[in-house]
Amino acid sequence: MKLLNDYSFVRGVCHGPHAKDPEIWKRDFGFMNRLMLNSVRMWMHQRRYEEEGDAYVKMIKEYVQTAHEFGITVMPIFFNGNALTDFTPLTEEEWGKAEKYARAIIEALKDEGGLIMWDAINEPMCCDYLRRSPEDQYEQRFENIKYWTRRITKMIMDIDRTSPTTVGHEIADHVQTTVDLVDVISYHCYRHTRKEMEGIIFQVQKLSADNGNKPIINTETGCVCRSNPYDLELELCAKHKIGFYIFNLVIQGPWSDVHGIVYPDGSIRDPNVVAAVMGFFRKRKPGRIFANPNREHHATRAIKGMEDALAIKETKLHRFETSSSDELLEALEYVVNQLEAAEMVPMWNPPSAQIECWRALPEEQRDIVAIRQFAYDMKNLLRKSCLL
Repeated sequence: MKLLNDYSFVRGVCHGPHAKDPEIWKRDFGFMNRLMLNSVRMWMHQRRYEEEGDAYVKMIKEYVQTAHEFGITVMPIFFNGNALTDFTPLTEEEWGKAEKYARAIIEALKDEGGLIMWDAINEPMCCDYLRRSPEDQYEQRFENIKYWTRRITKMIMDIDRTSPTTVGHEIADHVQTTVDLVDVISYHCYRHTRKEMEGIIFQVQKLSADNGNKPIINTETGCVCRSNPYDLELELCAKHKIGFYIFNLVIQGPWSDVHGIVYPDGSIRDPNVVAAVMGFFRKRKPGRIFANPNREHHATRAIKGMEDALAIKETKLHRFETSSSDELLEALEYVVNQLEAAEMVPMWNPPSAQIECWRALPEEQRDIVAIRQFAYDMKNLLRKSCLL
């Protein structure tokens, strides 16, 4: 069996061949190489297989082979639980269709060098069928999903008895529903504090110990809107030697405002995430050394330069002039760079980005009043931050 005892080497992202464009795959795998990431977890769809047939299988295989060329392994996901709003037990005919789809994928990929393991189903219990269940129906509904999940998992494992299989559960409590079946314990963590995040790790470690020390992997983590910082999750994964898959690689699509590491053009939103992916974490313990932006009096000079640029200058009797927008923006950048370098401003919308937006406009289209107001505010912020 291709099962390993330890998957702590996995440094992955959720990704997929959604674009059907090998050039985009290569671009994204190139980003992963630069980030020293080595695995992708990808969704597949029975519906698309039934619509496209062999062409879909061929596309999935090409994706896996392309990833392998970049030294990247792949964890394909067969089914997904999130979309379930209602549930009717599958007929034997429907189970036959599901098996046909699974067998076609497995036969195509099982001998590929880039295959790391199968994920039978993503988050089976994370669905409105359960979340919105009447209280008196919840237990039966849960058993319905549990049966469905376990039968899918057994089906995958019966078709391929050599490749490891897991189930990507959204919370550790649900891992117990398949822990006796799977080869690898897979959990997702979107908890909100260090104590909660580490508590999840302790919980799955105990499940592992109680079930023959099965290997553990975190197959989804990191979300801006869930008080679940990427760097904190990855720091804990490193501490406990647990491999991970971040959700997700590229900042685009419906999740782009709360997930992702890199934009399609190769720029990034948060350097702290990139540092964490590479194993460097922000210091939060005693001994921090604070930046001193005015050590060489550049903050003082930047403030003075901004005040001069904002000043109304008398040229001769009853004649005055003000700085051009280019002059204002140049003085403003000196101030802003001091603030950003010392991280004295929120970087989710960096002030320097606003400067670049104004510079991209022709002179006559720039709102000079808005520029002056922004410059005045940034100058005062630098003065306050540096206690000047």
